[in-house]
Amino acid sequence: MAGMFRKLIASGIAAKVVQEARKPENQAKIKKAIADFQKSRSGKTGRR
Repeated sequence: MAGMFRKLIASGIAAKVVQEARKPENQAKIKKAIADFQKSRSGKTGRR
């Protein structure tokens, strides 16, 4: 029973995320965040 509620909540959250990602003002924010993340990852050198 708890698993069913968990899946229901997860699908609701996923639907909200997709809905927000489709908005033009949020697309610009998402693209900037991805670019910043890739830039920060490419700046690191060497192994862990």
